Amino acid sequence: MEKERIYTFFQPIVSLETGSTIGFEVLNRPETSSSFPNTEQFYDYVSSSSEVFMVERFLRNLSFERFAEQIKTSQGHKDHLVFINIQSQVLADPSYQSGITLELLAKHKLSPYQIVLELTEKEAVLNRVQFEKMIEHYRNQGFRIAVDDAGTGYNSLQTLVSVKPEFIKLDKSLIRDIDKHSEKQHIVELLLKFALKSDTTIIAEGIETLSELRFLKCLGIHLGQGYALGKPMEHLKDGCIPTVNPAFQRRIV
Repeated sequence: MEKERIYTFFQPIVSLETGSTIGFEVLNRPETSSSFPNTEQFYDYVSSSSEVFMVERFLRNLSFERFAEQIKTSQGHKDHLVFINIQSQVLADPSYQSGITLELLAKHKLSPYQIVLELTEKEAVLNRVQFEKMIEHYRNQGFRIAVDDAGTGYNSLQTLVSVKPEFIKLDKSLIRDIDKHSEKQHIVELLLKFALKSDTTIIAEGIETLSELRFLKCLGIHLGQGYALGKPMEHLKDGCIPTVNPAFQRRIV
């Protein structure tokens, strides 16, 4: 952290209807080491440590700073949405609630209305009443909420009901080969119906094949994210919907 040895990538989130990029998810990845051979192990360690607030605060600041640096040299991305991952317990961090985040955004000429807080915590929220009050606090400041990993378990579904997020991000495990699995299709269709009735936007994560993309687009999923639409890059680059022969089937890597 002292040397900022963290790589920051930006992955586009694309409208499946128009093909336009509506925003970017900010992905912070540490340098590979013997202690943390992959990014997932690093974040698993952080979430179970006593330093989660400190690390999350550092990564939040880094995300805003590096996004702001990018829009200085990138035309047309100034007003795009910025999706950042946070652990749900971090919402209780006084530095989030005291207005420091708003000051940081103002410093970089960003608006809280651009920021989407992705709740990545899969564990149960122990004090749900307090949790819902904190969510409302951020909404009153202008932030929007996304529930990540939707469809992966009871807790994530319970969070959809209590949080009433502006965005629901479908877990990549649901999206993988969805065109071939009727069970996955039924679950996604149910979540889409829920979203339409609750005025929520669905984002399908981890789209990697053209057949997955075609199925989701025909189903009416609002937004998509994945290698088929745009890889994570160290600079801002719009995603796009591939236009190729429908018979052409391959995984995009």
